[in-house]
Amino acid sequence: MRKKYNVESENVSLSNEEYLRKKEVLASFFLDGNYELMTFKQIKGVFNITKKEDYILEQILDELQKEGRVYIDDSKRYVPTASRNIYVGIYEAKSANFGFVRIEDNEDIYVSSEYSMNAMDKDKVLVKKIANKTEDKNAEGQVIKIIERNIKTVIGRFQKSRNYGFVEPIDNKMNDIYIPKKYAQDIEDSQMVKVELLKYPTNSNKAEGKIVQVIGSIDDEDIDVKALNTYYDIENRKQFPIDVCQEVSKIEDTVLPEDFAGRKDKTNENVYTIDGEDAKDLDDGVSVKKLDDGNYLLSVYIADVSHYVKDKTRLNEEAISRGTSVYIPGTVVPMLPKKLSNGICSLNEGVNRLALAIDIKIDKEGEVIESDIYKAVINVKKRMTYEKVYKVLNLEDEEVLKEYEPYKQDIFLMQELALLLNVKRISNGSINFDIPETKVVLDENGKVVEIKPYEITIANKIIEEFMLVANMQVAEKFFYLDLPFIYRIHEKPDDERLRELNEVLYNYGKKIKGIKNIHPKTLADIINSITDEEEKQVVSNYMLRCLKLARYSEECIGHFGLAAKYYCHFTSPIRRYPDLFIHRVISDYIDNGYVLNDEKIEKYKIQAQKYAKISSEMEKEATQTERDFDDLYKAIYMERFIGEEFSCVVSSITSFGMFVKLANTVEGLIPFNNMNDNDYYIFDEKRRILVGKNTGEIFRVGDKLKVKLVRCDIKTKQIDFEFVSREVKNERKQGKNSSKKDGSKAKSKQRKVKGEKATKKTN
Repeated sequence: MRKKYNVESENVSLSNEEYLRKKEVLASFFLDGNYELMTFKQIKGVFNITKKEDYILEQILDELQKEGRVYIDDSKRYVPTASRNIYVGIYEAKSANFGFVRIEDNEDIYVSSEYSMNAMDKDKVLVKKIANKTEDKNAEGQVIKIIERNIKTVIGRFQKSRNYGFVEPIDNKMNDIYIPKKYAQDIEDSQMVKVELLKYPTNSNKAEGKIVQVIGSIDDEDIDVKALNTYYDIENRKQFPIDVCQEVSKIEDTVLPEDFAGRKDKTNENVYTIDGEDAKDLDDGVSVKKLDDGNYLLSVYIADVSHYVKDKTRLNEEAISRGTSVYIPGTVVPMLPKKLSNGICSLNEGVNRLALAIDIKIDKEGEVIESDIYKAVINVKKRMTYEKVYKVLNLEDEEVLKEYEPYKQDIFLMQELALLLNVKRISNGSINFDIPETKVVLDENGKVVEIKPYEITIANKIIEEFMLVANMQVAEKFFYLDLPFIYRIHEKPDDERLRELNEVLYNYGKKIKGIKNIHPKTLADIINSITDEEEKQVVSNYMLRCLKLARYSEECIGHFGLAAKYYCHFTSPIRRYPDLFIHRVISDYIDNGYVLNDEKIEKYKIQAQKYAKISSEMEKEATQTERDFDDLYKAIYMERFIGEEFSCVVSSITSFGMFVKLANTVEGLIPFNNMNDNDYYIFDEKRRILVGKNTGEIFRVGDKLKVKLVRCDIKTKQIDFEFVSREVKNERKQGKNSSKKDGSKAKSKQRKVKGEKATKKTN
């Protein structure tokens, strides 16, 4: 293959090998310690570049800039980034005023708006570190180059002026977009629109764009949901490209006789799926037996998606790019087309399905004795639901008990084993975070009718325990086989975050000992020692914030939260790509006589590293999408209750107010000017408490309050409350003098309520 460049009327022909060699020579030139900053003309002179080869040099320099290896300074000279405290990273806007540059395998760097060069969310940038990380502060930096812009279109509300207009983005991390007169004439005020960016913001000018789509008017009661759907391109993302659909159309709808080859026939086993009522993609089935020696045999059967989604296909490429399914109220953006996710790959009742299985023998103490991974064909005997299994275990509902009578003995045996595994896991130090997820209930017209905690019962926990032990066993086996794999890892928390957590735990009479060599059991024991369920939820939530995010990696470094040395995601290949990838590795290993040749090992090694990174990124994006929809529906739902009072718990304390959480999982802010007393409040940053200067009144994380809902801003998805009273009187009221003492010890901030101007406390 040849790269061809047209320079004026002359053609320059260059092989890929020659091009890459020239690129590496130039990259090495910049890394030379004797290199002095040069312009394009000077570099051209050093390498004796002819005029007709100018374009090749320009192309290489352009690539090196996009890769973040060099940049052009104000004097038009090329500056190498290596060893100059300059990094390439992705800018993550947290608001219009600041953000962080995320550096691969390095710390995040804080960037204020004045040093951001007007970078926008997800822009690829060069950042220069201007202040190193300290115990209580992130490293600080200055964006010196925007390598690649990420945002091409913006969704927002149009604000009409006389000769022009502005669009206020629904993304609060962005500033207004200027719309010139010629693009604003036919647009009505307050319409929700889609804008194509024509110019990006500068220090002197706003971003500029033209309106390419009118989404709806302010009179449309669903306009905010429609806008968010358009922002995330939900409807288009639910569709698959034509070439992917063509590949899928060739896949059989049933298991063929030849598919049994090389698989254990488990079609007569009592295999059950247990999922939510509305679940369509059923990718895990289970079976439990009590052996004659008193041990248990747990069999976990996972849909063998890798049999249908082959490497080097468009279907596989599409699955990689999606990384995960995205679940939002009322719909799902699937990783795989429905023919697979709801059809041939779904472990539906009464039909043959291909599975990747693991048999796990467990003793009476919950210890795994041995396990075996193999390929199977199964036929699910009963599609069970969490709700009905719970009723069976509690001997409720005669109709359900009658329906499940043939499976009753197996259900109670599953509960017995799950409880045993849970006790064993907790004794090993696994942390159980007691934080309910939000369930948004919509009616048939897509209107939100209820916000409530997602109910977790013993039925859910049965499947959770079985999937956890299966994931751990698969990870451990392939770690010791030393084969390429994708693991689910959760790193040890940073010391400073643990010290911050300690300040909150102090309010509960708890303390983390041995921060330097923290073991997850230390944190698990703290949570388990709290008897009040609301307080346990608050502490769990705060603790979770102090821990690092779990992610995917080709390296097995353990899972801190689960206190597991080996862990992977093996059990959901329909909706997560890492599971699908490791299924492919496992199947290939089994099919080739339990060995992989060097060529395949090298291929899988490269893919594991690549796919782990992509999947971690796509998981973060999916989480943000799901959170944004939940927050929007919460604001829409709560708007009808403005003026009403609620019981709540303080979930977080900041320098600008208290965040509180209602029993239905809705969270909102009590700003200082909504405290409804005439006190000054000092924010003790170290202990994360508020102290009333005049009254000595103390507010802590976990305090139970009565509040009034006063504002629901659907545009920003923000909810504000007003303090009414305490539900449980704080017995540890702090005196005026001691509050001053606390305020001087910490980097405290003082705010006056009743709408008066806030002022910093002078010590």
